[in-house]
Parts: sequence; structure tokens; C-alpha cells
Amino acid sequence: MVETAGGGPADGAAEVLDRPLPEGVRRRVVQIVSDGFGGLTVAELPAQLRQYARFTPTRRVKFAGNAMAAAVESDTLFRQRIGERFREAHPELAGALDTGAPPPAADPLDVAAAAYVLRPTGWVKLVAAAGEEALRADAERADEESRAELDRLREQLAEARAHTKSETERLRTELEAARKEADSLHRKLRAALSDVKRGEAALRKLHAETETARAEGHAQVSAAESESRRLKARLGEAEAALEAARRAAREGRSVEDMRVRLLLDTVLDAAQGLRRELALPPVSVRPAETVDAVEPGRMTPKDIAARALSENDPAILDQLLALPQAHLVVDGYNVTKTGYPQMPLEKQRLRLLGQLSQLAAQTGAEVTCVFDGAELAAPVLLAPPRGVRVLFSKPGVTADELIRQLVRAEPPGRPVIVASTDREVADGIAKAGARPVASAVLLKRLS
Repeated sequence: MVETAGGGPADGAAEVLDRPLPEGVRRRVVQIVSDGFGGLTVAELPAQLRQYARFTPTRRVKFAGNAMAAAVESDTLFRQRIGERFREAHPELAGALDTGAPPPAADPLDVAAAAYVLRPTGWVKLVAAAGEEALRADAERADEESRAELDRLREQLAEARAHTKSETERLRTELEAARKEADSLHRKLRAALSDVKRGEAALRKLHAETETARAEGHAQVSAAESESRRLKARLGEAEAALEAARRAAREGRSVEDMRVRLLLDTVLDAAQGLRRELALPPVSVRPAETVDAVEPGRMTPKDIAARALSENDPAILDQLLALPQAHLVVDGYNVTKTGYPQMPLEKQRLRLLGQLSQLAAQTGAEVTCVFDGAELAAPVLLAPPRGVRVLFSKPGVTADELIRQLVRAEPPGRPVIVASTDREVADGIAKAGARPVASAVLLKRLS
């Protein structure tokens, strides 16, 4: 809408906008003012813009954009001076605007900004047209973006449907497999229950046979004890007869010698008869066979413990640490970055060492915690907690190699447990005779 002073026709300077200056036009106006700014003296600048006189055009646009836009709107003389500089820089566009025929190929925003500064007749229409053009372009761009977003969402919906269908088929297949496995397990369970019942029956029968054998053994022992007492009595008689025979020998009585020899033969024959009467079998058990130990090919206590507990059960660690003279070696950063990687390294070390101190106090085991020295930017000022040995690897030596050195330094036969998830460390220390334990198992035990 064009307003004129006094309600009659006027030149372009009397025209005013009835709406805010479009943002695109405003940016071009600020750029024009910034470009023409450098051609003016300090005295020709408005007071509020003189502090930006030495700024580059880019800095003036960044820091004095609002001030330049306000000055060109309110200060007619400043606007005319900027317009003169623009005419000098762009005479073709300025001449076209003066004739009322802007170039068709020119950017509408550039035409509107130049018209706003030069204020030819009809400049308000040019600015309004540029604003409408910018709004139309924004609307078209938004419409294109909306279409692109709609197409993207449709593609995502199709992918989601396909994924859902495939996932449904996979779950249905897994469900069917799980049902078949459950049926198989049920059959195995019933067979196992039958085996258990048969085993219980056999065990009861064995108990009964054992009780019978024990009773027979007691009876045989009683009979043997009675016979032994009788033999001891006869042996006493034989000893007495022997003593008498010795006295008779000393006295030269040969008849008594004969009697003693006869009595001794009688005792020996009686002992042999007693063995035949009791039907005592030859000795088949030796004392060494009564000692409790593990024979070759049979399971060891370690195998039994591993069979009874899961590898991820922290009770395994308790069993290992309960062994005599057990030594726990901890791969420090491997454990902390498994359990609480978001914490700083210093807090990771302090938290782990505090927990290991409690574990050492509870189990009485020797505990050594190894950290990689390559992670350190400066020497660590750390007081090791009670019961925990803290070691950092030297430059050029990794924590993994330091752990393997510690394991090799131990004498064969001593129980050494290494807490680390590093597969290379676990394989290396296992070959050296140590027992690897996952870091997650130690974290469960500590928590």
C-alpha cells in the first residue's frame, strides 16, 4: 500500500511500507550499507555508526547489522549517501530502477534492496513483490521438503513393515524350535526320573546287602575273638610247657622235651585248623588303598567344583580363593572398563582398589592389581590399600606382559587366579598353570 503526503501523488521518497521489511530484503540492505560504509568519512557517518568505521565489511555486517538497518531507515541523508555509493558501484541497476524497468533477470531480493536504498518511484511495490516472491519461494521449498520427508517416512514405514514381517517369521520359527526342544527335554526328564527311581531302588538293595554283610562280619569277628582268646590260653599253656621243657633240658630230662615238642605241634595244627574253619580269604586290601586321593582318569575336586557351578558364578572365585596360599592377580583397567567405564581413570582405580582391599580382608588371599603405565601422563601418588599390592607396567611393557611375568614367577603348584577378559592374557596364563577368571565374575563378587 502506498501513502502520499497530503493524500496526493508524491515521489518515491514519500512512499512508506505498511508492513515489516522482508528478512531477505533486510539482509541485502545491510550488505549494501556495509559495502558503501567504507567510502564515507567519519563525519559523514551517523553518530551511532562511527565506532564501526574501521571494521571490515564482514565484521560490520556481523556486529552493526541492526544499527545500520535502523540508520538507513531513520537517517535520510545517510541513506542518500549510501545510495550514491551504490549508484557508483552498480550504475546499470540504479539506472534501470530510475526508469521503472528493473532487469528481468536480476534477483528480486537485490532489486528490492536497491529500491529500498535509492527510493525511486514505486519502490514500495518492488519491496512488497520481493517479499511475496521470497514467501512463495520459502513455501515451495517447505513443500518440497515436506514431500521429501513424506517419501522418507513412507520408505521407513515400508522397511519397518518388512522388518516386522521378517522378525515375526523368525520369532515364529524360534518358538516352534523352542517347543520341540521343550518336548525333547520333557522326554529326557521323564527318562531321567525313571533312571533315578531305578537307582534309588538299587541303592536300597545295596544298603540292605551292606547291612547283612556287616552283621555277618560282626558275627565272624566275635567268633574270631573267641577263638583268639582260646588260642591265647592254649598259647599260655604252651609257653608254660616250653618253660618246663627248658628247665627239663637243663636238667637232662629228654621225656619232657618230647612233651613240649608235641604240645607245640598241637598249637600250630590248631591255628591252621582255625583258619580253615573260619574260611578267612587272603588279604586283598592294602593300607595305601585306604588313603583318600584322586586316581588317574578320575575327576579332580577342581573338576567337581566346575561341574557344580556355572563359569559366571562368583562362588567359583570364592572356592579358588579358599585354596591354601591362593594369589589373585587383577588386570586393573580391564576390570574397571568392564564395570564402570564412564568414570575417570583415577576414580576407577580408587574404586577397584577399595573393593579388592575388602576382598583380601575377607578371604585372606594375596591380591596384586596391575595397571597399564602407558595410560599415565604423570607419576601416580597412590597409597596402596591394606592387603593389595599395586603395580604399574614400565615404559615399553604392557600390563598383559607384566601379568604373565607375575604368573611365571610363581612356583609350580601354587594356586594363581588371574581376573581378565582379555583372551590373549587368559590363554597365556593358562599355559603357565594359572586359572583365568572373567572380569565380570570378579565384579559380581565385589558387588
